[in-house]
Amino acid sequence: MFLQLDQISVRYPGSAAQRPAVDQVSMGLRPGQIGVLIGPSGCGKTSALRAVAGLEPLAGGRIVMDGELLSGDGRHLAPEHRRIGMVFQDYALFPHLTIAKNVAFGIRHLPRAEREARVADMLELVGLSHVAERAPHQLSGGQQQRIALARALAPHPRLLLLDEPFSSLDVDLRGRLAQDVRAILQRTRTTALFVTHDQMEAFALGDVIGVMQGGKLEQWDDAYTLYHRPATRFVADFIGHGVFVPGRIEAAPRGPFVRTPLGELRDSAGCLLPDAYPGGECDVLLRADDIVHDDDAPTRACIERKAFRGSEFLYTLRLPTGEQVLAHVPSHHDHAVGEWIGIRAEVDHIVTFERIPSPNSAPAAQSKALSEKATLP
Repeated sequence: MFLQLDQISVRYPGSAAQRPAVDQVSMGLRPGQIGVLIGPSGCGKTSALRAVAGLEPLAGGRIVMDGELLSGDGRHLAPEHRRIGMVFQDYALFPHLTIAKNVAFGIRHLPRAEREARVADMLELVGLSHVAERAPHQLSGGQQQRIALARALAPHPRLLLLDEPFSSLDVDLRGRLAQDVRAILQRTRTTALFVTHDQMEAFALGDVIGVMQGGKLEQWDDAYTLYHRPATRFVADFIGHGVFVPGRIEAAPRGPFVRTPLGELRDSAGCLLPDAYPGGECDVLLRADDIVHDDDAPTRACIERKAFRGSEFLYTLRLPTGEQVLAHVPSHHDHAVGEWIGIRAEVDHIVTFERIPSPNSAPAAQSKALSEKATLP
């Protein structure tokens, strides 16, 4: 591993009686790999990033980069000696300097000709050679963030850290810039660690993504695995659109299945174990893309809410038994709120967790009323 965090903890002054901001987090990045930390506000992702940068001392654990111990075991290498670049949310460009001089700020020690060549290369890399003599205020937000990236890459950092770099930009620009930045980092073979609160941004950027909660790293994996094979209930709930419905795993001659309000579901991967939970009782994760609108399906659901997404609707549906599910439905299937539609589950791999009481279920009286409505013509 190029970057290795081994059981690191960060604790702020005055918080001795409280949980650490970062609590025994371990993860690693290979050379040229892009990692992303994501999670709710206060989960510890920025504190972990600052610890890697050397801006926060460790309360425990070790940080090793390229075989060098940066923090831990009584050692704390100063930030300026780590050769780590940082890009911040607010760009932090110097308003009194031209764009070229901003990019050159971290390489002022180089001979003039070498410095100017490096600045030219960086501006070419981010596609902004034509703005070299402009002032930062003359650039758009997206252009300023590109310049911040060029300035961070100019000194050839061993590692690049980016803290919510696109959060002040509009949604469309964030998506485009995330793809552009990933391409630039891949072109320069730069190892990078991002912090973001935006899931789609994390999916667009990261080779590997870490979900944090309460200072702990819940899972460190690629985007596909996080979505389809969440390691914890929190990850399952946090990533993507999904809900939990009650199920019961039962043995059968053709292999175990799970009985749910949407019928019997079978896992082609053979991961269902009837004795995994007491009595087989569990909660089943159903993503919005696991639910298919089918007018001929025997299971009916009432549309409670709908959100137009251009090519599709995100329907919030209530089953006759009271459970709530979500479904992505093509936008030409424009049904009204309160309408009953047919649905069926198409689940390739079933994700289950220990059963817990859920507010997702409607009261018994409401469930009975919904069941009666579902049978009406």
